[in-house]
Amino acid sequence: MNPTIEQLYKIANKESRTILGLMSGTSLDGLDLALCKVKGSGKSTELTILKYETIEYSPIFRNEIKSISSKEEIHLKKLCVMNAKIAIHHANLINETLKKWNISPTQVDLIASHGQTVYHAPRNATEINEYPNSTLQIGDGDHIAVLTGIITISDFRQKHIAAGGEGAPLVVYGDYLLFSHPTENRIMLNIGGIANFTFLPAKPDLKDLISTDVGPGNTLMDQYMQEHFNLPYDKDGVEAARGKVSIPLLESLTAHPFFDKEYPKTTGPEEFNLNSILLNAKKDSQTEILSHQDTLATLIAFTSYGIKKAIKSVTKAGYTKIVIYASGGGSHNPVLMKKLEEELPEFSIQSTTTLGMPIDAKEAALFALLANETLAGEPINFPENTGTPTVCMGKISLPK
Repeated sequence: MNPTIEQLYKIANKESRTILGLMSGTSLDGLDLALCKVKGSGKSTELTILKYETIEYSPIFRNEIKSISSKEEIHLKKLCVMNAKIAIHHANLINETLKKWNISPTQVDLIASHGQTVYHAPRNATEINEYPNSTLQIGDGDHIAVLTGIITISDFRQKHIAAGGEGAPLVVYGDYLLFSHPTENRIMLNIGGIANFTFLPAKPDLKDLISTDVGPGNTLMDQYMQEHFNLPYDKDGVEAARGKVSIPLLESLTAHPFFDKEYPKTTGPEEFNLNSILLNAKKDSQTEILSHQDTLATLIAFTSYGIKKAIKSVTKAGYTKIVIYASGGGSHNPVLMKKLEEELPEFSIQSTTTLGMPIDAKEAALFALLANETLAGEPINFPENTGTPTVCMGKISLPK
């Protein structure tokens, strides 16, 4: 037997596993690393965050990824090269961070790498029926495994699509296992580049469980800051707070056909970027000369609109006393969070930190959980109406 296969078998049979989860989202701000101790599997899963950190990408590296992300046409050679380059960069960040944490690679059982999404093309977005749902994440798992010496599980979204899903959102699996509550109705809201949430009815009642993208989170705001302020994002919403919402622009933005599609659904920067939506919306609403601050304030309102519309749509079936637990980069934006509180006064909005899950570690930790299920768990039997395939996900890369 290959000794690494034997090692994998032993890891799968351990009482608990130490897994390093990695997440790099569509906002392209950097790499989230969450070192987790995961005990058990399925509904008996216990996950503890041991260490976590976010390492920002350099402007040069971010721009390299942007050059191949969410575009109709790119240089194929650049895509091929970046598949390896991103993986090598992530592996180097892993080795540096483990050294900083004074943790030997031999103490880590697995790496769970989400990879970098460069294109997401569900059929509902392409509207080409003869094309299947598809998505592409790069950052090759074999490179990470070889360069760190740690067994790596990666490329999670392909199995989701192969089993009939759209490749997103995947957080439903972790949300269900970690955060379902017997008496509290919960919405686990993640505001990353794209905003998504999982609605977890109390009990839990799986027939009403749903996980869906809702529209843009930070992606338009971040793109706008990078283009006009040469900054990665609007820290603390300072620029947006100086502006005033443009109702004509907001009405033009919210007329996007994505918002009329049934839930669950997925989207990405392919649909929501400055060229495809903001410039056209400004032209249609005759707001081309709108100030930067007013534009950012309107984009805050646009993100809030998508979140509010989706939450109202999926929770109207008699559920009351629902608590929203927010995570992701957008939950750091006080202007956005205040807007959500104004738009959703009947909901209690809290941070996932109150559940013991740091808001910046949640997605990386949930990929650690997915890797744990791949190795030690069984597929969760979700009803068809939830849009969530009954699968375990991820491809396994061995260091040797």
